[in-house]
Amino acid sequence: MEPDKDLNPDMDDLPLRANTNHILVRHYVLDLTIHFDRKVISGSVVLFLEPCSGLGTKAEDDIGPGAGTIEAGGSRDVSVCRSCDMDTVEDGTKGLGETTTRMEKMSGASEMDGAEFQALSAVGSQTASETENIQSSHSWETTSDDDFTLVLDCCDLDVSKVEEVDVTSVSSMVASERSDVSSVNPQAAFIQNLMSVPSSRWRQKQQLFLLCSRAHGAQDGSSLHFQRDRWSLQVRKKGVATPQEFPRALRICYETRPTGGSVRWTKDQDNRVCVYTAGSPINNRALFPCQEPPVAMSTWHATVRAPSECVVLMSGEEQAVPIEDGDTPFLIWNYYVTMPMPASTFTLAVGHWHQVTAEIPPALERGVRAGAHCSKIAKLGAGPGEWTEADLRSGLVSSISEVVKGSPLKTGSGDQTTRSDSAFCYSSLEDEGLSVTDDSGMVDDGICCSHGDYPCRFTEQSARSQRVIPHRVFGPVCLLQKAQGVLKLLPRCLAAAHTVLGVHPFPRLDVLIVPAGFSSLGMASPHIIFLSQSVLYGGSLGSGENGLSLCGSRMCHEIAHSWFGLVIGARDWTEEWISEGFATYLEDIIWAQAQQLSLQETAEQSDLKALLRWRRLFDELQNSEEALQILRPNLENTGQVSESGSSTVKHALNPEKTFMQVHYLKGYFLLRFLASQVGEQQFIDFFRSFVKKYHGQLILSQDFLRMLLITFPSMESIKGLTLNAIYADWLDRPGIPKWLYERSAVWSQTRLVEEVKAESLPLSVSE
Repeated sequence: MEPDKDLNPDMDDLPLRANTNHILVRHYVLDLTIHFDRKVISGSVVLFLEPCSGLGTKAEDDIGPGAGTIEAGGSRDVSVCRSCDMDTVEDGTKGLGETTTRMEKMSGASEMDGAEFQALSAVGSQTASETENIQSSHSWETTSDDDFTLVLDCCDLDVSKVEEVDVTSVSSMVASERSDVSSVNPQAAFIQNLMSVPSSRWRQKQQLFLLCSRAHGAQDGSSLHFQRDRWSLQVRKKGVATPQEFPRALRICYETRPTGGSVRWTKDQDNRVCVYTAGSPINNRALFPCQEPPVAMSTWHATVRAPSECVVLMSGEEQAVPIEDGDTPFLIWNYYVTMPMPASTFTLAVGHWHQVTAEIPPALERGVRAGAHCSKIAKLGAGPGEWTEADLRSGLVSSISEVVKGSPLKTGSGDQTTRSDSAFCYSSLEDEGLSVTDDSGMVDDGICCSHGDYPCRFTEQSARSQRVIPHRVFGPVCLLQKAQGVLKLLPRCLAAAHTVLGVHPFPRLDVLIVPAGFSSLGMASPHIIFLSQSVLYGGSLGSGENGLSLCGSRMCHEIAHSWFGLVIGARDWTEEWISEGFATYLEDIIWAQAQQLSLQETAEQSDLKALLRWRRLFDELQNSEEALQILRPNLENTGQVSESGSSTVKHALNPEKTFMQVHYLKGYFLLRFLASQVGEQQFIDFFRSFVKKYHGQLILSQDFLRMLLITFPSMESIKGLTLNAIYADWLDRPGIPKWLYERSAVWSQTRLVEEVKAESLPLSVSE
C-alpha cells in the first residue's frame, strides 16, 4: 500500500474519519454490477442518515478528544428488544401495512442503468494518478466552512456524483394513508418514522427503504458537493449548517478500482475469474463509502448483478433467489440483513463457485475438471452411486443458478421450514452419533435483550432448539472432493457450538473455499465463512478422522466468531483479543464437544494445544516490537474518540502486525487463566450468560471483566483479582505474565506431551 500523504509518515495507524458523533448511517441500499473484464464494481449506494441528538454545528468541533465518548457496552439510543407486544408505532408509521400493493407497483422506479453511470462518470474522468489525493465536484469550493460536512470513510473509489434522494413519491403515498405526516421537513420526518418502524414489521421496513432508494434525485437545483481525499469522502449541501438540516437520504454513484484494498480480483483453483472482499485492514471503504467505526451499526440491502454463470454469495438472512436481468447476460441477486452490524462485516464473493452436495469419486472429479462445463454441478440429493461420467460430461446436471431459483428458504423470524428443492443441508445428528439436547425449555435466568430493536433470534423459541442451522459449502470444481470433509464436519461443529454457547445468532451459514491467495486460514462474517484450502484434508473420508482435526478446529474457530466478533463486537478495534482470543479459546471446547471426547481426553488435548501455543507466543514476543504486544494499546483511552467521532486504529497499517498472533494467543491464555480461577464448567456457563446479556452490542474489555468479577466475587475478595490487576498483568503491558510462565512448565509434563517427545526422539546409535 502506498504511503498516505495526509498522515505522519512515522505513524502506522489507520484513520477512521467518519463523523459518527454528528450523524449516523442507519441503512445502506447498494446497487452493484460486477465487471470482470475491467476488474471493477460499479453502481451506487443510498445512505439513510440520522443526526445524533444533542450535537450541534461545525463551530462546536473544538471541544477536543474524548468529549464524544459513549458508555461501554452499548450503542446510542439503546432500547429493549421486544419479542411480543410490538403494536406501538411512532407517529407516521401506522398504516404502512396497507400500502404493500402500491409499493410493489412503484418498485421499478428510477433505477440507474449502465449508460447513465458512464455519463455520470464523465464528471470524474481524471486518471487514477491525478485523483490519488483529491476528487471533487466542481463546485466544492463554493460551499462555506460554516456548512455542515458529512464525512465518510472512503478509499480507492472513483466517485462521480452525490445527490439528495427525493422520497416525496414514497412519503406522499404513505401520507395518503396517514394525514398527520407533516413537518417543516416532511421528507426528514418520513425517513425518521421509517427508521422507527418496529422489528415486527421488518419486511415492510425493508421494502420502504428499497423504494426510497429507487426514487429520483432532488430536482430543486441544490445538488450536493463532495470532495474525496486519500481516506475519506466529504459531502456538503450549501447553506446547511447542522446535521439536523442535512438530507436524510443521499445517493453516491461510484466505481471501485482494480487495485482497491477492500476487494480482491483473482482466479480460483479452476483458473476461473472471481472477486471477493479481502478483509484487509481498511475493511470495506474501498468497496463502498461508509462509516467504518464499529459504533456505526446499520442494516443493509444489496442488489448485485453478475454474469449468469456466476454465483453471488453474501451476508444475508435468507437464501438469495437470482432473477434474470432482462435480456442481459446477467443475473440479479438480492441480500439483506435486519440486525444492525458494523459496515466492516459486509461480505461479498462472486465467482464460478459450485455447491458441495454429494461425494464425488476422484475419477469423476478428474472428468469434471477435464471436460464438464463450469456452470454445471451435482444433482441435489444424488448419492455417490448415482453419478456417471456421462451425466457430468453431457450437462445433465443442475447448474447452481437453477438450484437456487427454487422457492427461497424462509430463515427469517419464526419460520424454519424448507422445501425439497432447497439447496440447504440438514443432517441427522442421531445418525452422526451425536447426543441431542433441546434448549427450548430452558429456565429463564432473568437476562433480557438490551440491544436496539431488531428481529432477534435469541427471543425465538424455535431458534433455541435449532442445533444445526441450514448450511451449504461452495468451492471450485477441483476441490469438491476435498471439500466433502467440510460438509461432513459442519453439522457436528454447529451442534457442538450450540451445546456450548446456546442459540445460533444467525439463521443460516454458507462456507466458501476461497482462492489460493487467501491470506489466512479462515474469516467469519455474518452468514458466511471464508475457508482456506490449506485446512482441507487430502485423504479419503473413510480412512479415519485424525486428518480432519485441522479442518474441524478451524471450523469451530470461525463458528465461534458468530458469538464473539460478530453478534458481540469490540467497540474499539484495538481490542482484537475480544474477538480472536475468545474464538481461539472456544475452538478447543467446541471441537472437543464435536468429537465427543471424555473429560480426561478433553483436558489432555487442551494442555497439548496450550503448550504448542505457548511456544508460538514465546517466539513471537521474543522477535517483535513491544508496542505490538499490548492487547489494549490505547490503555485508559480505549473506546474514546474525538468530538466528531473520528479516531484511529492503532498499528492497523503496520505490515508486521499482519503476521502476528499475539491477540489470538495472549487473549486465549488470559481466558485460560480466568477459567482456572473459577472452574472450567462455571466459566462456560458464564459465557452463555454473557452472550444473553450483550448480544447485539459492542463491548470493551471491562464489560466482560466486570461482569465476571460480579458473578464470581471470590475472585476479588479471596484471590485479590481486581480489574486493574488484570489490566496490568495481561492487557496493558508487553511480555508474558508470571502465571503463564508457571503454567507452561506443567503443560510440558503432561502425558500426551511426553508421548510426543518419546516418538520424536532421534534413534540411538545402536539402532
